[in-house]
Amino acid sequence: MNGKSESSSLEGLLALVHSEIELKKDAYLFQEGDLADGIYYIRSGKIRIGKVTPDGREIAFQIFSEGDFIYEISLYSDTASYTVHARAIEDSTCAKIKKDDLEENLLLKPNLNVEFMKMMSLHHKKMQSKFRDLLLHGKKGALYSTLIRLANSYGVEKEDGILVDLSITNQELANFCGMTREVVNRMLSSLKKDGKLSMKDGKILIHDLNYLREENHCEICPIEICKID
Repeated sequence: MNGKSESSSLEGLLALVHSEIELKKDAYLFQEGDLADGIYYIRSGKIRIGKVTPDGREIAFQIFSEGDFIYEISLYSDTASYTVHARAIEDSTCAKIKKDDLEENLLLKPNLNVEFMKMMSLHHKKMQSKFRDLLLHGKKGALYSTLIRLANSYGVEKEDGILVDLSITNQELANFCGMTREVVNRMLSSLKKDGKLSMKDGKILIHDLNYLREENHCEICPIEICKID
């Protein structure tokens, strides 16, 4: 789960920072099976949350950036292990807040508790939206939804479309969609042939975002819900 530190109440969490962690690209912030004993605030860089399936495939769930909180823990229960991993996709700096300190402060500070619950609610809405796209529209829906979310999170308006200002490979796209790279390659080739998108300096340039929305029967969700983080 994650949330942007937009509230002054949430900024109070930073006073609880226990340690600072410097990560090089491809290093793990935590791995599946590690003790889930804290949350993390990203000071700089980008962190991808994912999971490896029993057959060895990697599934990507979200990408978090500067200003995000990552809290893949269960509060007010026995400390469990992480069921996902967090990996830096570029050099990153993260601050750790221990679970015990967080739980104590949420009990003592009602305003902080309310803001934290809002963040969790927003996360659940994002996940419901992603599952809806996958269940209702299958593989095409998963890819189109991912492209739309990438555009909403990292899009830069250009004269000929929206540039996703994030380097992402077809394999990484496939990981987000739960598909093989070959399937994603075919679908992207079709979109390129139809002039819906192209590549520019290794990044995706979406020429017709409305087409993706219409094909996905987009409900025009608030931008904070339809994002990749």
